[in-house]
Amino acid sequence: MVLADGAGTPLGVHLEAAPPAEVKLLEATLKGVKMKKRRGKHRRPHKPERLIGDRAYDSNPARLLLVKREIEPIIPKRKNNQVATHQDGRKLRRYKRRWIIERTNSWLQNFRRLVVRYERKAKNFEALVHMACALITLKRVLG
Repeated sequence: MVLADGAGTPLGVHLEAAPPAEVKLLEATLKGVKMKKRRGKHRRPHKPERLIGDRAYDSNPARLLLVKREIEPIIPKRKNNQVATHQDGRKLRRYKRRWIIERTNSWLQNFRRLVVRYERKAKNFEALVHMACALITLKRVLG
């Protein structure tokens, strides 16, 4: 799971040994991201204003978790979810910006060592993912 900013720069990642449902990894991914402290009089952690997710994140408890953290969920509902809470159709216009995270995922796929997992130990693979995110961030900053 990758959490990126509006420009596609990776902010944090969360790795699991087996692929559970993406909605179950949402809370762990948000906890793993170290938010910057704001400067000034009121020093509180800077958190994202909104989270754009695909239909895999469609879950009323996940939406409630985001609202409790004061993050606006922009998640389209599945056809079988008749009662999608915290859903506003006008805000779903921002869903078309989901391509930014897809681009970040494709940047990570440029690292062949991550596509084919050669490492047996999870710590080694996690270190390579963090190194790839650092290289992507450095490339974005330096141009």
